Amino acid sequence: MDIENVNKTFEQFNNANVLVIGDVMIDCYITGKVTRISPEAPVPIVNAQNRNYRLGGAANVALNLKSLGATPILCSVIGSDNKAKVFYDLMEDCDLDAVGLVPMYGRKTTIKYRIIGNNAHIVRVDDERDEQLKEREKRQFITTVEQIIEHQHIDAMIFEDYDKGLFSKELIEEIIGFAKAKNIFVAVDPKKRNFNNYSNVNLFKPNLKELAAGLNIEENIELKLDEIHALVKKFSVEKNIDKMMITMSAKGIAFYDSKTDKFYHQEAFKRRVSDVSGAGDTVISVATLYLLNNETIENTCLASNLAGGLVCEYVGVVPVNCGTLKSEIVKKSTAPNE
Repeated sequence: MDIENVNKTFEQFNNANVLVIGDVMIDCYITGKVTRISPEAPVPIVNAQNRNYRLGGAANVALNLKSLGATPILCSVIGSDNKAKVFYDLMEDCDLDAVGLVPMYGRKTTIKYRIIGNNAHIVRVDDERDEQLKEREKRQFITTVEQIIEHQHIDAMIFEDYDKGLFSKELIEEIIGFAKAKNIFVAVDPKKRNFNNYSNVNLFKPNLKELAAGLNIEENIELKLDEIHALVKKFSVEKNIDKMMITMSAKGIAFYDSKTDKFYHQEAFKRRVSDVSGAGDTVISVATLYLLNNETIENTCLASNLAGGLVCEYVGVVPVNCGTLKSEIVKKSTAPNE
């Protein structure tokens, strides 16, 4: 695969309007120096020197899509607290439209604080509430999503589930039904709570841990490729899912196409891993755009695998660099075993 063909593929992304529906959050990185241990408890004291805010959760998926050339439309609920302003400011800084954000009175804007001292990740503090939407809030959100679909051309929809209370069985089924009526490609990045509530979708992308949890498999059981094949084939039939992609960290990616009954394994590439945060967001973004443009399973897995690995080389949640990804795809296509 040469650079001309890769460029042609990426040029197609510029025509894609993608609705990203999911839990949003702020990722806050507090960095500083550690010079002593607290006299109150055996823990390091971090003298905070920098505080950096970034878009996280479904908002990071939107950033990845934008970096790849597509037009993302982010749909989520957000709190009515002071952190909501921080989120809106970040959206504006990243040139993302806030038309799909629904403020909810009394709801907390999720923020994850990562405390880093002397370049070491010391602790993470999650300031959040994950109760599900009330009926009135749910109806308000569904109406917002359906109005966007009704009045804008949408090519694909990504459910980005972080288990923060946005999704419920009824909400999922209603929005998928509306999307299918409009012939919209539907991709899902699930979590355990609603794992079995997704059906009739084009792409279902859990990681290996989420697959095991969703199917109630003991956590300490190490699944082999033939076992994964059997599991995803059965699940695809039960839920009427076209394609399943299972990300497996250092073991690469497993992919199953129920239409052709094809199972494929893409091995991982060696990386200097600094932080795995946000890698799944990048993978679902790349895979959705590739499959939306009818790319092969092999090309989809290669690009997704490389993209997920690239963002792991950086500390913190970052979107994939489009130019770097193109170069990596060309390089690995000609020398896949490097």
